[in-house]
Amino acid sequence: MVKNKNKKRPVCLVTGASAGIGAALAREFARAGWDLALTARREQPMIELAQELKQAFGATSHIIVADLSKPGACADILARLVKKTTHIDGLVNNAGYGLTGNYTENDWQAHKEFLTVMLEAPCEMTRLVLDDMVERGFGRIINVASLAGHVPGSRGHTLYGATKSFLIKFSQSLNLEMQEHGVKVSALCPGFTYSEFHDVNQTRAAVDKLPSWMWMSAEEVAESGFMALSRNRAVHIPGTPNKMIAVLARLIPESWALKLMSRNSEKFRKDKK
Repeated sequence: MVKNKNKKRPVCLVTGASAGIGAALAREFARAGWDLALTARREQPMIELAQELKQAFGATSHIIVADLSKPGACADILARLVKKTTHIDGLVNNAGYGLTGNYTENDWQAHKEFLTVMLEAPCEMTRLVLDDMVERGFGRIINVASLAGHVPGSRGHTLYGATKSFLIKFSQSLNLEMQEHGVKVSALCPGFTYSEFHDVNQTRAAVDKLPSWMWMSAEEVAESGFMALSRNRAVHIPGTPNKMIAVLARLIPESWALKLMSRNSEKFRKDKK
């Protein structure tokens, strides 16, 4: 059981909680004695998850259906939660997706919505909950980044690695700033993870050709990430192969790394019709 200065059970808000790493992290928090606030665009999977968490761990879940690409979504989510619970002690910024194709293959509106979900929403949501965490002297924040934030950019998925790199630096700075306030902040940087992610962005056929050692389950990622948060690790890369890839990306000359990314980018591109 997590202990803090509140008499109530701590509550963690998880974005993108309908499946994958988001749902798996919700399970980790529930297992540790937290209640949940779940938000995503799809309601039914969250209802089913809430029932599971109640039965398995006695956790209460508040469900908010929302689309983080819409203006005012973060403030609206928190306003609606105020009516259900008076405190948010934890935050998992997990909502996200991959925008396939080269940069010029998508119009600006698509890029704008992508940046809103991947950059603006995590920063805004964090800012909205942070003051109360600091005041109470307790808080837990996970920003779900990616191994892509540790390696050079690729051909296609132009903004994905860039946004994840941002989240890593953002988390590092917050971790340092919050150390004296009882708030732990961690960037979770998984590599290839079994989830719906590659089905949604239509890269499933391509990535399924990758060797099994490159993959982790969402549950493995979540368990590792939750443990890293408890230890207040500013950045955590789950899985030995992923750690090795990140180290190699730092050690080899950038020109070599870029050539490797260029040569292998097609392996992760949108499925051919």
